Amino acid sequence: MTQGIAGYVWAMLVCVGVALLLHACMPQGRGEHIPRVNYSIDKANAAAAAPYEIVAPSHEPPEWVPTSSNLTRNGSTVTWRLGFATAKRQHAMVAQSNEQPPEVFANRMANTDKVSGSRQINGVTWQERVREDKNQRSLVRISPEHAVVVTGTADWDELTALAQILTPVPKTSPAPSTSAPAATPSATASTPTG
Repeated sequence: MTQGIAGYVWAMLVCVGVALLLHACMPQGRGEHIPRVNYSIDKANAAAAAPYEIVAPSHEPPEWVPTSSNLTRNGSTVTWRLGFATAKRQHAMVAQSNEQPPEVFANRMANTDKVSGSRQINGVTWQERVREDKNQRSLVRISPEHAVVVTGTADWDELTALAQILTPVPKTSPAPSTSAPAATPSATASTPTG
C-alpha cells in the first residue's frame, strides 16, 4: 500500500480528507468586521486647542463606521484627521488644519492643486478636486486661517453627504487630554491613504 501508484493515490486521498476535515472544523468568519474608534476625546481636544473653528459630523450617517482619528498639535498649529468607512465601504476623511499657508495643507490632503469644479453645500462653495490615478476625490474649503478637506475614495454623493453634516464644535476648556500635549495620535485603525 505504500509503494507505486496505488500508494500515492491512497496517500493523496488521506491528505485531502484531513484537509477537508480541518476546513470543516475551522470557524468561518462570514460577517464583516470593521474596527470602530471613538473620536469624542480628539474632537473635544481639537476644539479646545485650535485657534480656528473645528468642525465635526453632527451624527454618523447610517452604516458609516469611524475608523481613525488623529489629532496633532505643533505649537499653535492644530491638525485633526477623522476617517470613515462609508456605507458603500469606501474611505472618506475630514482633514482640517491651520497649517500655513492653508493652500499647502489642502493640496497635500487632496493630492492635487488642480480645481476641477465647485459645488454649493449648505450655502458654502467647496472646490472639487480629482486625482484619477489614486481614485481620490476631494471637496476643499480654504479660508485665510485654515482649510477643511473632505477626501477619499468615496463617490461625490458620499463626500457631499459628509460635508453636509459638518457642524462647528463648541470650544471647551480645559481640554480633557488623555495624552501628551505635543502630539496626540489617538484611536487609529488602518486608514487607506488617498
